[in-house]
Amino acid sequence: MALTGTRTYVGFGFGAIQAGLFLYEAYRSGNFRRLRVAEVLPDMVLNLRRAGGTYALNIAHPDRVESVRVGPVEIYDPAVALDRERLVDALSEAQEIGTAIPSVAYYQSAGPGSLHRLLAAGLGRKSSDGDREAVVYTAENHNHAAEILEAAVLSALPPVEQDAVRTRVQFLNTVIGKMSGVLSDLDTIREHGLATITPGDPRAFLVEAFNRILISRVRPRSAGEPPFRRGIEVFEEKRDLLPFEEAKLYGHNATHALGAYAGALVGAQRIADLQAIPGALPFLRAAFLEESGEALVRKHAGVDPLFTPQGYTHYADDLLARMTNPNLLDTVERVGRDPARKLGWNDRLVGTMRQALGQGVAPRRYAFGAAAALATLDRSILEGTVTAEALLHPIWQSASPREHEQAAVLSLIEAGLHQVRTWCASGCGDLELFWRIVADD
Repeated sequence: MALTGTRTYVGFGFGAIQAGLFLYEAYRSGNFRRLRVAEVLPDMVLNLRRAGGTYALNIAHPDRVESVRVGPVEIYDPAVALDRERLVDALSEAQEIGTAIPSVAYYQSAGPGSLHRLLAAGLGRKSSDGDREAVVYTAENHNHAAEILEAAVLSALPPVEQDAVRTRVQFLNTVIGKMSGVLSDLDTIREHGLATITPGDPRAFLVEAFNRILISRVRPRSAGEPPFRRGIEVFEEKRDLLPFEEAKLYGHNATHALGAYAGALVGAQRIADLQAIPGALPFLRAAFLEESGEALVRKHAGVDPLFTPQGYTHYADDLLARMTNPNLLDTVERVGRDPARKLGWNDRLVGTMRQALGQGVAPRRYAFGAAAALATLDRSILEGTVTAEALLHPIWQSASPREHEQAAVLSLIEAGLHQVRTWCASGCGDLELFWRIVADD
C-alpha cells in the first residue's frame, strides 16, 4: 500500500509500540504522506535505510500470525547533526507526533539530540505558522507523561514562544493495552516463521492485533470550532483517562504479573502455558473480578460502562484470552522481569492491593502474587531465611507509606507467602481448588 495521504507523522523510538502501533496505524489509515521516526540505535537506523525504509511486522491473531510490510519510513539518528536538522524540519510540518521510548526519564538528556530540545526546535518553528497544529501522543506508561513532556519542551523554548506552542500543540496521554515485543532468539523466530524487521536485522517485531487505544480528549481549536482532526483515527478519546489508566495498571498489568509469578513457581516458560496449569486461569479470573474489579467498579461507578460488573467481566475475560494467546509467544520471564519495580508501593501488585483495601476489598490473591514475586526476587524467602518486610522495606522507602497502611499490606503478603509455601510444598496442584480450600479454613 502506497502512502497517499497529505499528513506527516513523526515518531521517537523505533521499538515494538512505535512500529507495531503508531507507524502501523498511521500507515494503514491512508491519511499520511510521510512517516518519519527517530532512533538512537545506529544499527537499526542503518538496517532500515538499507531496506529502503520498509520493515516487517508480525501480528498475532487468535488463530494465526500475520506478517505485513510497512513503509517507506524515513529514519534519523539524533546523534548525527544532519539528521537532527532533518528531524526539526519534519517536526515543524508534522500534524501527529508519537513518543514511544523506555521511560519519561529519557525525555531530557544533556546532548543536542535530547528529545525535548528537538521537539522544542521543531514545535517552535511550527508555532510561527498560525495554520499549523499538532498533537503529541506520549506512550511511556506514565499517568502524567504528557504533562512532563510538555513542561520539558516549554523549558527549552524562549518565554516569548511558549504561549504560541501551548496554543498550537496538544500533548496527549495514552492508555495502551496492546501487548508487544521484540524477539531476538533466532531459533524462536525460525520455528514460528516470523519475518525479521529487515533483511539485515535478525530481530522480529511481534504484536497482538488489538488496537483499541485510549487517549486524552483533543480540545477544540477555539470556541465553537470542531476539534483537531486526527489522521490516526482508530484511537478513542476520553475526557478523563485516569480511571482507564487504573484499570490497565491495577487490572491488566496486575493480573498479567500475577500470572507470570504464579507460573514461575511451577517452571512455566510462556504465559500461554498458564492454560495447562490446573486452576491457574480460574484463579486469575477470580483475582481480576473479585479483587481488582470489585474495587475499581466501586471507585469509578458511573464513569463508563467498563466500570460495571458486566463491563469489567467482559474486560477481564477478553484480556485473559489475549494474554494467553499462544501466537503472542510471550514469556514468563519477560512479563515477570524487574520484580522489585513491580512490587513498588504504587505499582501493579501492591498498588492493586492498596486500591482494593481502600474500597473495603480483601486482595488476598494479589497478595499471593506479591509473595510469588518476592520468590522471584529472592528464592530464599521460600525457605524462610529472609522476611517479606526485609525485602520490601527498601523498595517502599522512597514512597514513605503510612505506617498503618504498610502494616496492613505486609500482613496480607506474609499470609500470601505462607500460602505460596504451602502450595509449593503440596506439589502445586489445582491452584483455584487449593485456594478455595485455604479460603474456607
